[in-house]
Amino acid sequence: MQKRGPFIFTIPPLTDDEFNAIRRLVYKKSGIYLTEEKRDLVRSRLGKILRRRGIPSFREYYRMVISDDSGKMLVELLDAISTNFTYLFREKDHFEFLKNVVIPQCASKKRIKIWSAGCSSGEEPYSIAITLLENIRDIKNWDVKILATDISTRVLEKAIRGIYKAEQLSAIPRATLRKYFLRGKGHWVNYYKVKPEVKSVIEFKRLNLLEPFPFKTMFDVIFCRNVMIYFDRPTKEDLVRRFTDCLVPGGYLFIGHSESLMGMKHNLKYIKPAIYQKVE
Repeated sequence: MQKRGPFIFTIPPLTDDEFNAIRRLVYKKSGIYLTEEKRDLVRSRLGKILRRRGIPSFREYYRMVISDDSGKMLVELLDAISTNFTYLFREKDHFEFLKNVVIPQCASKKRIKIWSAGCSSGEEPYSIAITLLENIRDIKNWDVKILATDISTRVLEKAIRGIYKAEQLSAIPRATLRKYFLRGKGHWVNYYKVKPEVKSVIEFKRLNLLEPFPFKTMFDVIFCRNVMIYFDRPTKEDLVRRFTDCLVPGGYLFIGHSESLMGMKHNLKYIKPAIYQKVE
């Protein structure tokens, strides 16, 4: 008798109706607008969930997500769609501006509060923290706060762990790397872990940017880089307005270099590429 081989799961096709239903749900719940060009990405990333759970079709998966009262399956879906690869000190000129302009401006009040909105797996807020630690000599006498938020629970868990591949730290000088990271050994030889003193100035929280902001903090700087590329124009305009409301007079909004506020209604002054200042 011939033995049957192991069951091989094949990701089912993603029909127009299924894709449209999923992207309407994603837009409604997160503001992320999935164009037709993202269809293969959606099928690939959500297909892994179907394989893991043994779900036969995207139609059945969609039905399970919207009927899940706990909301856990929706969070898992948004996690899969929103995750991206990044590295420390990405768009280095932003951190030079933070060092040379923002920190000196905040020196007289000895207060600096920064929000990393869409922090992904932590590379951005850790880059911010290292910049502050390196350039504020009496930082213990300052009121320092870095809030790091993301919609994805999975990337936030990685951010809190603070463990990165060596290639993600290639922009950091060796002396700085030794000062703020622990090098792994054995199986972890090509990995580095952020030291506790860097983590201590950061607060990580899950936050959906479409929902009301659950805090009253006024920030000196808001980083929201390479996040709004997923949003349509009305969502971007509303988000920029709400970000501006959270900035102190003269505070700064940093966006990604592939993004622009051109043509939008806002109360921000262009400073240099991807940097805007709230009009006082």
